Amino acid sequence: MAKGSWLIDGKEITARTGADIQWEDERFFTLTHRGQEFHGEIVEERLEDRELIVKINHRVFHVKKKGSLDELIAAMGLDKPKVHQLKELEAPMPGRIVSVAVEIGQEIVPGDEVLSLEAMKMENVLKAEGTGRVKEILVTTDDVVDKGAVLISFE
Repeated sequence: MAKGSWLIDGKEITARTGADIQWEDERFFTLTHRGQEFHGEIVEERLEDRELIVKINHRVFHVKKKGSLDELIAAMGLDKPKVHQLKELEAPMPGRIVSVAVEIGQEIVPGDEVLSLEAMKMENVLKAEGTGRVKEILVTTDDVVDKGAVLISFE
């Protein structure tokens, strides 16, 4: 790894000379590069991840300093998020199916909307917590289901 390696929005960048930072206070700064000034702000500090979220001229960047530990973690394959394979989606509470957002054969990933369930006059969007391919949809719109009922199965 080159000295001065950084990750900016997930892309590796090697630091070069020619930039100057003037701090206004602990949050705001002015960055001067090649005679041009950019106004910046530290939006969030994620110290446990050695990451800063900064805004420069109204654009947000995720900045992280790379180190030798990062290389070791990547070499061991531990930098990949652990995602489990879905088997089935069960109703977390009794309710009525408002809509189904997937189709048989569709591949889903974590965060994808799967279906909406109305319970106690509130609509709850159920999202995938793993990966899978929809094998069977066991409910339709307006079905009333009990807690723990299997709604969708995956292969």
